[in-house]
Amino acid sequence: MQNIFDTHAHYCSHQFDADRAELLAALPAGGVAGVLECATHSGDAPRAVELAHQLPYFHAAVGIHPESLIEEDAPTVAVYHGDWRAELEALRPLFEDKAVVAVGEIGLDHHWPVPRQEQYELFEAQLQLAAELDLPVSVHDREAHAEMYELLRRYKPRGVLHCYSGSAEDAAWISGQGMYLGFGGAVTYKGAKRAAKVLAAIDPQWAVLETDCPYMAPEPVRGRRNDSRNIAHVAEYIGTIWQMDAQAVLDRTAENARRCFNIV
Repeated sequence: MQNIFDTHAHYCSHQFDADRAELLAALPAGGVAGVLECATHSGDAPRAVELAHQLPYFHAAVGIHPESLIEEDAPTVAVYHGDWRAELEALRPLFEDKAVVAVGEIGLDHHWPVPRQEQYELFEAQLQLAAELDLPVSVHDREAHAEMYELLRRYKPRGVLHCYSGSAEDAAWISGQGMYLGFGGAVTYKGAKRAAKVLAAIDPQWAVLETDCPYMAPEPVRGRRNDSRNIAHVAEYIGTIWQMDAQAVLDRTAENARRCFNIV
């Protein structure tokens, strides 16, 4: 299968340090036609942009992830001592690079003990930045639907709600506002009944595929380090719901991804 477009990857992760160059060189032969590399802070943002310059099928998203507010080795803490406003200002020049096609990974996370008001303000500031720059967003929402939906309704950003975990009812109004929904390896897990309902209910034009690699590998490779080639397994599963073959799923979702991020 060809035409895999991975709309959410983290190849700058240390988990790829040992063989990153070899793996990335092998992705096109594995059917990968596009990757959005998502930064999580000012430490990996320049590397994400560099990858997008080195590899013609790579594109970059630049932003500050909510978890960076509490990770001791993240520049948000180690360099900026929690002053995310200064860090965000330092990231601004990167958005002048045409390889940067989105603001991300940004969002809200109530699974980890990230201060709620601080991450809310950080996310809101980055939504405002995306509106100012007229860029789509790559959004992280973990156990934070109420505040997330409040801000999505208020700002109506373009982009992707990554690793969508909401209901089919919420998917309808979110996509109605122009946001795409990201689906990855987790939809293939036996307990992912809600995701199956969402996929059955939404118009396929609002779905994109992703890995969140190195995390969340799909069945039948669950538990291993994930990479973009494994999206083929996700497409096979979604095809059983959409009643189309896996290649048609890949073609449709790759077209959606390019439209979402304005990639020709």
